[in-house]
Amino acid sequence: MLTIYHYWFCPFSRKVRIALQEKGVEFEMKLEMTWQRRPEFLARNPAGNVPVLVNDDPQQTICGAYAIAEYIDEKYAEPGLIGETAEERAETRRLVEWFDDKFHREVTSLIVNEKVMKSFLKRGTPEAANIRYAGQNIKHHLKYIEYLTDRRNWLAGNDFTFADISAAAHLSCVDYLGDVPWQHFEKAKDWYARVKSRPSFKAILQDKIAGLAPSAHYRNLDF
Repeated sequence: MLTIYHYWFCPFSRKVRIALQEKGVEFEMKLEMTWQRRPEFLARNPAGNVPVLVNDDPQQTICGAYAIAEYIDEKYAEPGLIGETAEERAETRRLVEWFDDKFHREVTSLIVNEKVMKSFLKRGTPEAANIRYAGQNIKHHLKYIEYLTDRRNWLAGNDFTFADISAAAHLSCVDYLGDVPWQHFEKAKDWYARVKSRPSFKAILQDKIAGLAPSAHYRNLDF
């Protein structure tokens, strides 16, 4: 059995969960509050972050979203989520980096840190300027999603890949908090609706965080 150590608003954890669902692999989840710095968790991952994937047979611990994603795609071959050709795989990985690095730095981390870590969990003083900055940044990313989907069936090409999973994982965190301006980006909204409608996304939409309700449309498959 596989076990994932995760946190609700960690987009990298969400990415791993979606990928395993796409592969039809059963797994258990353990919520990890990384800021608690539990010695037992640090023994598994000295970096102290999530996701962490633990495989009981054979006993193995894999840390980091990138390593876990590659492991999942190699170990559970079908359906492939990186691409068939070297060119397709390169494009998928390029876009994964785009969303896991650039989007995360410019949007996800800012909004989650301000609205969840500081405002909800009281772990700091909120700064409205960071939310405004992220609000401007996300518009450029949504335009880029529209540019890609104008030319392709999915973000990286004809097939659904980790590029779509990564983008949707980040957007789902922001969308839970109601900070995605979908009304101005209909084509990006249509792409996200297709992702939301996949069975692999169902559990993400059912996430419940005590005391922090999702935006009104979060679980609505057609907005």
